[in-house]
Amino acid sequence: MTKKVIQINKNPVYDIGMVTTVFSKDTEFFGDLTFKKSLQINGYFEGEIVSGGFLVIGDGAVVKANIKAKTVILMGTVHGNIEATSRLEIHPTGKLYGNIRTAKLQIADGVVFEGACEMIKGDAKKTEREADEGEASKEPAQEEAAQS
Repeated sequence: MTKKVIQINKNPVYDIGMVTTVFSKDTEFFGDLTFKKSLQINGYFEGEIVSGGFLVIGDGAVVKANIKAKTVILMGTVHGNIEATSRLEIHPTGKLYGNIRTAKLQIADGVVFEGACEMIKGDAKKTEREADEGEASKEPAQEEAAQS
């Protein structure tokens, strides 16, 4: 069996042998999906996707979902927001109709993208920022209690 490696700018993106689960082109899936390692969708998916691993949306796949994963590789079509805590790569056949939130972003020529993009500093920095925001929201309540 030969392995197929997808590349952008001569950097290997992923090795197809690393993908633990594949939804084939004739697969339709509706609902919420959670997985830990890797998934490649080549068919149709509608719902919500959450993962700590990586997600590959194959060429010709259609996904109508908000996606949160560590790494997302997009070659098909997504209608929904993508949060890739580590990396998002959109290949020339990729189409995204939604917002992006990611630490690293690579978009190839020919991509269709309609939405907004927010760059984050990764999981550790995000957690620190959320903690700071939580403390800031507590301060007024503590001041009110002290004044009473």
